[in-house]
Amino acid sequence: MITPRALPVLAGAGFVVFWSCGFIGARWGTEYASAFDLLAWRYLVAGALAAAVLLKRRPHLTRSDLITHAVMAFLTQCVYLGLIFTGIDHGISAGVTALIGSLQPILIATVAGPLLGERVSPRQWIGLLLGLAGVAFVVADDLGATPALTFLLPIGGLLGLVTGTVWERHRKPTTNLLDALCLQSLVSCIFFVVVTASTGQLTVPHDVQFYGAVLWLVVLATGGGWGLYLVNLRLSGATRISGLLYLVPPTTMLFAFLLFGETIGALAVGGMLLCAFAVLLITARPGGRKARISLRCDNGGTTVAG
Repeated sequence: MITPRALPVLAGAGFVVFWSCGFIGARWGTEYASAFDLLAWRYLVAGALAAAVLLKRRPHLTRSDLITHAVMAFLTQCVYLGLIFTGIDHGISAGVTALIGSLQPILIATVAGPLLGERVSPRQWIGLLLGLAGVAFVVADDLGATPALTFLLPIGGLLGLVTGTVWERHRKPTTNLLDALCLQSLVSCIFFVVVTASTGQLTVPHDVQFYGAVLWLVVLATGGGWGLYLVNLRLSGATRISGLLYLVPPTTMLFAFLLFGETIGALAVGGMLLCAFAVLLITARPGGRKARISLRCDNGGTTVAG
């Protein structure tokens, strides 16, 4: 039986693994189609599954929650994923893209106090800065000759994710996790299919590898990554869950080594260790107090993206 203390640890570890899978899936799929074509197919599958779940469950949804999830889907999926995938499609490596995404903790921490009432302790600030240094070490050798303006794509996506996270924490929707995931998947499906079709990018790729990437993204990135983002944000404050993003770049590089044969240097190994120490500083509770868990599945709590 999973204890209340172990639940955040397991949820956090799963989040890091599955969130990293999104970057790997983006690299895999954009070898066979454009970024928006890949995202349209991803959300066609995810949206169809989401529609089936919502039709069966028929949840009671307030107008306020519908608006909240529509905005959340636009910011944390349409903007974030659209720009992140486009950046990878334009030559930015998965590791560097993950590095840019891991800057979220610093941005969240600067607004968590005044906007969300979440205090960032001196220990957490030290951890945030050490984590930033760690991810810089991890991808230091991965910065190539990509045009500087191209990096504005993942940076813009990062700002969408940060804005969506703060918006959600401010709104505090009452929709449960599953319904939130399904609603936001449907909104994203409509957005990506309409945009991709209207710009002439929607195709029917013939390479089976493309559809393997689509299934990878639906199961591991959407179901696992975004689903566990929801769980972790409900279990923890925005600062603590954002701190886990520091483990994503080294995890992404490990997957890239296993799947694509990319090597990991000594500098990257040192960065991974520094990231692990930083996460301990950010997520550890002072005085050894037990975490107060409130993971409700039928009402209340926190939701982010699908």
